[in-house]
Formats: sequence, C-alpha cells, structure tokens
Amino acid sequence: MAMFQTGKVTLDSGSAIETAGGNTSTITQVTFPSPFPAGTKVIVLPLTQTFNGPETPGIRVHQVTERGFMIRLNEVNVNPSVKSDGKHMAEEIGWLATTV
Repeated sequence: MAMFQTGKVTLDSGSAIETAGGNTSTITQVTFPSPFPAGTKVIVLPLTQTFNGPETPGIRVHQVTERGFMIRLNEVNVNPSVKSDGKHMAEEIGWLATTV
C-alpha cells in the first residue's frame, strides 16, 4: 500500500546555472512532515505552482530519503542559441512524495 505526503516550498535562484554535478551548495533541504518507514523507497514529484518569471524554471531534486529531499530552482538552459543566466525569481513549488 502506497503512502503519500504533500507540501510546497518557495524557491528562487540568485545563482548561475549549475555546471558541476553533485554540487549541493545552492540546494534547499525539505524535511517531510512525518518520516516514511525505514527502508521504503520514496519518489518525489515537484511541479511549479506559480508563473512569476517569463523564463522557464527548472527544478532539480536530489538525495530523496525516508526523511526528506533536496531541491533547487534555476532557469532552464535550453540550447546554445537560447542562453540562461540561471537566475529566476521566487516561485511556489508543490511536491508529492510517495512510496514505490
């Protein structure tokens, strides 16, 4: 039987787009209201709830555990002809966490 938790967090990005994998210095830690049982596999589905900036925001999720996850917002760098500086104004990010 799957278990669910939901929440939202306000994120912005004053940093440039991240170019190195694993750099968590600009990531926000989110703690679940109640930890999932030890040993369960948890997935997190984030979605932008607002439209405060004209550019497309990108959401990165990292280190999902039974206790929480890390999340980062920045602007999407689409391709070489559409460059982004990575900076984005505050947006509400809703999330759903569930067991697999």
